Amino acid sequence: MDLFGDLESLHRIFWYIALSVSLIFVILAVMTFAGMDSSDGLDADFDGDLDIGDAPFQLFTFRNLINFLLGFGWTGVAFFQTISNKGILIALAVGVGAGFVFLFFITMGQIQKLAENNTFNINSALQKTGEVYLTIPGQKQGKGKVQVSVKGSFRELDAVTEEDRIIPGTLIRVCKVESDNLVVVQRL
Repeated sequence: MDLFGDLESLHRIFWYIALSVSLIFVILAVMTFAGMDSSDGLDADFDGDLDIGDAPFQLFTFRNLINFLLGFGWTGVAFFQTISNKGILIALAVGVGAGFVFLFFITMGQIQKLAENNTFNINSALQKTGEVYLTIPGQKQGKGKVQVSVKGSFRELDAVTEEDRIIPGTLIRVCKVESDNLVVVQRL
């Protein structure tokens, strides 16, 4: 039994696209929320560089195709009886499909703005104040340790000083960065 047998061919095509793509969309949504949407271990059979610069998203992806066809198919189904000119109906369906892709880009862009980079950069400790944790020998003759608060978290860094010996508990200021984990400090 064919449910769409008495429909016009264009209307039937819209229904087939809308239903099949909706099923794929639901499967993708469930996989996304279950954390199974990563592509680890999957390799493409072609080597195509579709990089368009600094854009955070690629235009030609399977997910974007599904988004486009979702808008295209359901727009065709919804307006088939209302819009008698089939050229205008197809143009509207293409426009709504493109709108779905654009809406996806806008949504993902807003979600990415919520991301925060908490990678520690020792240069962000420059001019911060802290406290000596392990004694710092004077005149750069050895290393001690300091605790400095950077972006709301305490970091323990190796430290030297160009001054005299600094004992634990002394307040300091980071005045220079020597290397990846070594700072030069001075008493406050």
